[in-house]
Amino acid sequence: MHAPYAYGGLFSSNYLILVGIPLLIALWAQFRVSGAFKKWGAVRASSNITGAEAAREILQAANISDVNVVEINDYLGDHYDPTQKRLCLSSNVYNTPSVAALGIAAHETGHAIQHAKAYAPLKARMAIVPVTGIASRILPFAIFGGLFFHITGLITIGIYCYLALLIFQLITLPVEFDASHRAKIILQQMGIIQPGNEAIGVNKVLNAAAWTYVAAFVATLGNLLWLLSVRDRR
Repeated sequence: MHAPYAYGGLFSSNYLILVGIPLLIALWAQFRVSGAFKKWGAVRASSNITGAEAAREILQAANISDVNVVEINDYLGDHYDPTQKRLCLSSNVYNTPSVAALGIAAHETGHAIQHAKAYAPLKARMAIVPVTGIASRILPFAIFGGLFFHITGLITIGIYCYLALLIFQLITLPVEFDASHRAKIILQQMGIIQPGNEAIGVNKVLNAAAWTYVAAFVATLGNLLWLLSVRDRR
């Protein structure tokens, strides 16, 4: 009696709508980022400086001297680590003087500037990171136990885990949008990219990247609503 119910909950119309559609949005967003990076990664910027050089110039202009710019072997894995004060740039960004590389490097440098200026949403995101780490580790066990062993209490724990992740991703949106806004302005103010085609390219790359964060938020919201619907049916 229980097994059909469990599988019905997994593959119901609610599941397809609340989980399937956000998944498609996430795939579309990732495809868009890859396409934009591939296109504008092949366009050499007239300033002829690499992403790493641009990052260091921007940091220097912002009077930030305690952030290290390092190369990582992780395609599109560029990020700023506030705990170590490291600006981690993938090889294609670190070593390449392309429009895409400069846009991504400036975006990540924008996070370092946020950190230096004690930007409130970034501080809030840093504060909630330990909670989201715990939630991410608990979530698979809560969902598996709740759905397949019909333990309603575990489903409720899963709901709280998704709620923590949703709050984290909601806070992430202004952090990422602000970093991109800073990058677009700084790159032109410092003459690292030129108005016109280069500025358009940076906008395309960063706007595409922004959709991945929106998609992550929508996906988590969909999972949360679906899990709520599963619990309510029980």
